[in-house]
Amino acid sequence: MAWNRLIVLLGFIFISSVATAQVNRYMVFFKDKAGTSYSTSAPKAFLSQRAVDRRIQQDIAITEQDFPVNAGYVQSVAATGASVFFPTRWMNGVLVQCDVSVLTAVQALSFVDHVEWVAPNARLANGRKKNNKAVKAQEAPAKTQAQLQLIGLDEMQEAGYKGENMLVAIFDGGFPGVNTATPFHHLIQENRIDLLASHDFVGNTDNVFQYDEHGTEVFSVIAANQDGVFTGGSYEANYQLYVTEDTDSEYRIEEYNWLFAAERADSAGVDIVNSSLGYYDFDDATMNYAKNAMDGKTTVISRAAQWAADRGMVIVCSAGNEGATAWQIITAPADAKDVLAVASVTSGGARSASSSIGPSADGRIKPDVAAMGVSTSIIRPDGTTSIATGTSLSAPLITSLAAGVWERYPKLSNKEVIDVIRKSASQAKNPDNLLGYGIPNFRAVVNYIEQMPQEDTFDVYPNPVNHDTLTIRPFDPNQVATCRLELLSAQGAVVFQGETTFSWLNRAYTVNLAPVSSGYYVLRVTWGDKRFTYKLIKI
Repeated sequence: MAWNRLIVLLGFIFISSVATAQVNRYMVFFKDKAGTSYSTSAPKAFLSQRAVDRRIQQDIAITEQDFPVNAGYVQSVAATGASVFFPTRWMNGVLVQCDVSVLTAVQALSFVDHVEWVAPNARLANGRKKNNKAVKAQEAPAKTQAQLQLIGLDEMQEAGYKGENMLVAIFDGGFPGVNTATPFHHLIQENRIDLLASHDFVGNTDNVFQYDEHGTEVFSVIAANQDGVFTGGSYEANYQLYVTEDTDSEYRIEEYNWLFAAERADSAGVDIVNSSLGYYDFDDATMNYAKNAMDGKTTVISRAAQWAADRGMVIVCSAGNEGATAWQIITAPADAKDVLAVASVTSGGARSASSSIGPSADGRIKPDVAAMGVSTSIIRPDGTTSIATGTSLSAPLITSLAAGVWERYPKLSNKEVIDVIRKSASQAKNPDNLLGYGIPNFRAVVNYIEQMPQEDTFDVYPNPVNHDTLTIRPFDPNQVATCRLELLSAQGAVVFQGETTFSWLNRAYTVNLAPVSSGYYVLRVTWGDKRFTYKLIKI
């Protein structure tokens, strides 16, 4: 492809300008996944049970794009002397560090499609130094009431929805103090930060509790909780923390770091991703994007965000803080189609002048919604309260809202969660490219959902089936009468069939699944000329 040749050409132009011994970072892309031992019928070989359950519940197919890369290819790349790091399933490649002489050997491998230079110098072997860059925060007492009230998070919490059982991933530049500061103690004491999954993709370490404090501040808006001091938006969720942003420099490798984190989050079964990051210009001007690249299909990070959304996760990101600059518009990945891009407003709902505007390059409404990002209350690494401004702080408020909505309505798909947040927001009938669909609110979301026509005729539970009994219950027994029920295996074989007549006296039908082996099944309910199908998993 011409694009592939251009990438390689740019790589060679750069290579010719540096010393031969200099080690750089490259993405190596493969031509195929030939000889794979993986199968879509056995996804637990490469996805967690939680990830598989998410796909089943949302009727999302597992495809070859989800398969791990060819391990033999990775081994052959390593045999050239290149240091091999993170593979990518979705883009079929691997990140390496090597000098130019080794790169030549890598490019000569028959299965290599192309190579892209993504950052200069070595960075991945022994971590990196702590960044002491100043942040845009002001010392002030925290008053979280305003930011919670604006989108109804206070009412959401009063109703009992604080993110319980939701798994939220944060992509940022570091999380110092999260493991020590008092407002985060509940997370550590209750083991609600998954330290096995959390990772630093910039320095390649497992210690995410270091580096830039931006991530700590963003995370606090969601997860911090200290009685009488600070209340996060969904502080009872479970979390994974990923360092993808290198605050010491700006190169396209950070987009790939985001991709690696998204794939890891997908595999772990994450429900929601918060990304208070945005990209369009870099330290090397040849990497810069033009405005027409903000179409949701061009940048690496926006493609990664869309792939993540296609796999059932809600992706929430900041719209960007370029509203008062020459760039002015949203930054990637806010341009991705199925991503909630969040603008910044004051506590009174007025747009912040710095908040990036839309539309996307292909004319879609962007940003999507807005929340309080002016003088937003945060927690700093030492546990003290402060305030900060930017769409980085409005995004985690919407993440909190999404967590509460999904906790309240667990049968919604990720795209339905996004849809109801958009369509119930303050200017949903007249969206614009300043605040998108407007400022959402938990009560408005609930009202919108409750007024939606009931499309599901049956409640089928539990799913996954972790006991021996499956229950089928019609919402209105008078509507369905006599029904035929069939349970089919993943291969299409009928493993159970039965018939029942529902009524107000016979409202539920139970199926004994004790004789049925673990696996994936389809329940088919038929009456008259109507048929409903439900995907199930027996654990």
